[in-house]
Amino acid sequence: MTRFASVLLTVLICLVAIGQFVQVITRYVLEIPVMGLEESLLYPTLWLYMMGAVNASRENTHIRANVLEIFLSTDRQRQVLAVIGEVISLIVGIWLTTWAWDFTKYSIRVWRESPTLYLPTFYVDIALFAGLVLMMIFTAWHLLVHLRALFAPSTPAPEGDAQ
Repeated sequence: MTRFASVLLTVLICLVAIGQFVQVITRYVLEIPVMGLEESLLYPTLWLYMMGAVNASRENTHIRANVLEIFLSTDRQRQVLAVIGEVISLIVGIWLTTWAWDFTKYSIRVWRESPTLYLPTFYVDIALFAGLVLMMIFTAWHLLVHLRALFAPSTPAPEGDAQ
């Protein structure tokens, strides 16, 4: 999974970077803009954003402001805080996922096309729903890990160990 995510994100970021480079060179240096390039860059850009968020969710490396951890003294208290955070994330994420599903159904029904190249925008729109579903799966997984750690029997350290 890690290898696939790395390759996918690398390919997507390279596509976006190359596309933006071509856009800048052709538009501002050669003064010959490529029609539809911005439109076609929307596809890898949106998928890059969403898959990057999925990857951060998978690795549990989202930016957090854990101010409450400063006031917590035990590992158990930190686990409880982590469980609360994951539950809130799951609730909000599921709510957003239902909205994304409604938007996906709308996108299928309307089947919009891009203005210049007439590409179906459904393939951009579906990135939101797919990304949110994957993020919710990883959030639920992290919740289970925190719950398992919270309810695991604590094992006292042997008396002879100095740590």
